[in-house]
Amino acid sequence: MSDQQPEKSVPPEPTPGTGTPRPPEPAEAAHAARAAGTGEGPAPAGGAGAASASGTPAGAVRAAQAQGAAPGGAARPPGAPGAPAGSPANPWQYAAGAPRAGAGNGAGDGPVARLRPSAPPLIPPAVLWSVLATAVLCAYFLGDGLGVNLLIVAAPAALAAYFAARSAGRRLRPWTAAWAVGGLALLAVPALRDAGWPTFLAVVSAFALGSLTLHGSRSWPGVLIGSVGLFDSVVPGVIWGVRGVRARADGSRARWGAALRTAAVALVLLVVFGTLFASADAAFAELLGSLLPAAPGGEAPWRIFLFALGLAGALAAAYAAVAPVRWDGITVRPGKPRGRVEWALPLIVLDLLFAAFIALQLVVLLGGYEKVRAETGLDHAEYARQGFWQLLWATLLTLLVIALALRWAPRGGSRDRTLVRAVLGTLCVLTLVVVASALRRMDLYVDEYGLTRLRISVAAMELWLGVVLILILAAGVFGARFLPRAVALSAAAGVLAFGLISPDGLVAEQNVQRFEADEKAGVDIDYLKDLSADAVPALDRLPEPQRSCALRIVQREVLRTDAPWYATSWGEARAKEILEKRPVQGDGRDCYRLGRDGSREGYEPESDGYDPY
Repeated sequence: MSDQQPEKSVPPEPTPGTGTPRPPEPAEAAHAARAAGTGEGPAPAGGAGAASASGTPAGAVRAAQAQGAAPGGAARPPGAPGAPAGSPANPWQYAAGAPRAGAGNGAGDGPVARLRPSAPPLIPPAVLWSVLATAVLCAYFLGDGLGVNLLIVAAPAALAAYFAARSAGRRLRPWTAAWAVGGLALLAVPALRDAGWPTFLAVVSAFALGSLTLHGSRSWPGVLIGSVGLFDSVVPGVIWGVRGVRARADGSRARWGAALRTAAVALVLLVVFGTLFASADAAFAELLGSLLPAAPGGEAPWRIFLFALGLAGALAAAYAAVAPVRWDGITVRPGKPRGRVEWALPLIVLDLLFAAFIALQLVVLLGGYEKVRAETGLDHAEYARQGFWQLLWATLLTLLVIALALRWAPRGGSRDRTLVRAVLGTLCVLTLVVVASALRRMDLYVDEYGLTRLRISVAAMELWLGVVLILILAAGVFGARFLPRAVALSAAAGVLAFGLISPDGLVAEQNVQRFEADEKAGVDIDYLKDLSADAVPALDRLPEPQRSCALRIVQREVLRTDAPWYATSWGEARAKEILEKRPVQGDGRDCYRLGRDGSREGYEPESDGYDPY
């Protein structure tokens, strides 16, 4: 039935004892309309005049259901079975007050069920093939380590989500494209860097961006919960996939049989002739062995687990693309507005305290340090170390104060908005100066003692907090609607930049430069020898025996590892090339004669032949 065809009216129920029809009571009509919208109870009997609780005519509800509308009043997307012409391009935009979708999908009446759209249509064939490709590639490529294989596995999973979203009529929006591109870019970090800690941060951030891509969240609860919301789609996605395979297999047994026979014949031909060609030519055998992943029989359980993991993950991504949970439906009630004086006075006092601290910092930077040193007895490094951590905590607590202040801010009119912007804007600007002071203190400390993983990590964290403050200032001028997504995107961009600059390589480079500028400053060999292969190009410039002492452990790990190309990072491959051309020298005894600072004023070995590295 199309939108233009009239609906057949249902005669009213006769009034008992009279034999004449009686019009339905308003309460009965509302109850019948609600039942029609949620799939509960009988259809309404009041015809087109009975209205639902949301104001939607009951006849229109029944007409939409007859045309293939999803339970709950949401029209099926274009391209879906039974979708009417002219249905909305984005089926996840519901009218205010309309019945929440999800009551008809068997998910129950819990919070997630009220936020989830109705059960999606049958899984498309393109999604099924993409999911199967993801599972196979996951089983073959992810068992030997991390590298470019993550991008190889993510490609078909992204295609599965794309095909599913297209079948649901979802359109690609700018923020969705930003999430998707950012997530794939983060997966380039494991392919480039050998260090495990930036790789871990990149993989976790890529997962969060992928989940946001599928859910399209924009509020604070939506962004925070939506970043891990993909876990909620694992079980429904697997059930959706099993039902789709079963339904298609029942109707196309002949085609499935032909496909299986074709695949089996192709596999036999590849194995037979591939084996013959590999036996006939050693170069071809080496090429084939480098391209194809090895899967020993003892790894069968591990490969099966990876296959199941890839299958479930791809199905979850596709299901979230076709039926995303509307996490933006979770609302947080604002706090009770406070009076202007009650709200503003504590913040103004805090602004004055920040201003006094910043004035002292300017005095120190402009030449008043000698007076501070005379009063405190601290040198540059001690002064910097004493203050950095306190300033980092001050920045974090300031963000908490701003969040709480916005919750209880006065909201009476334009004068209240001006007051909030003035007080909180001043606090943000002053906190930015505190961020700059903290980074300057860290710079002084690094100049004195060198760079480490912890120091570069907390400096990067402080820098990102400064970006968040700038975004808050921009939200005060242009509006706060974009703020949750902008903060999340800035965090992902920070993780990507952190991985691409190679923190281990930067740590090694800074320490080597300090040693080259002043050998008396020394270099901490005990610390540098534990860095990853990313540090090899910088450590290779050290003189002997410092070079061999710093690279002995890395060489042992790199040269003994025989990982395939897809599980080898570019940093590891570059380190292997350097160490093969110029291996470490000696047996490690010279390392005993080096002190912790890399000089020869250390201690003598207590026993011969022992190599601590």
